[in-house]
Amino acid sequence: DGPDELQSALDEAAASGRPVMLDFYADWCVECVRYERTTFQNPEVHEALAGRDVLLLQADVTEQTAADKALQGRFNIIGPPAIMFFDEEGEEVKSARIAGYKGAEAFVAHVRAVYGE
Repeated sequence: DGPDELQSALDEAAASGRPVMLDFYADWCVECVRYERTTFQNPEVHEALAGRDVLLLQADVTEQTAADKALQGRFNIIGPPAIMFFDEEGEEVKSARIAGYKGAEAFVAHVRAVYGE
């Protein structure tokens, strides 16, 4: 998916008042794979996100195509893992951006800090 598809998804979420978590992922990114196998498998993480009706989007930048690089550039992402959070109006909560790995407990605490209890 390129920047246009992603923007459409973000716009739709904002139109329906849903917050968004955007995960920049790549197969060759060790910490991304670690997120997939641990943090994102944790029931408490699922509950924290589902309880706030967060739309989960993933930008797979494994291939590092021109579109991938443009998408990373647009969001000022050096490389994965990078996780961004958007509020109900579709604005990024810049202070909430994650670069690097967080375990399940820290991730749940982070989600609660971003979106409230």
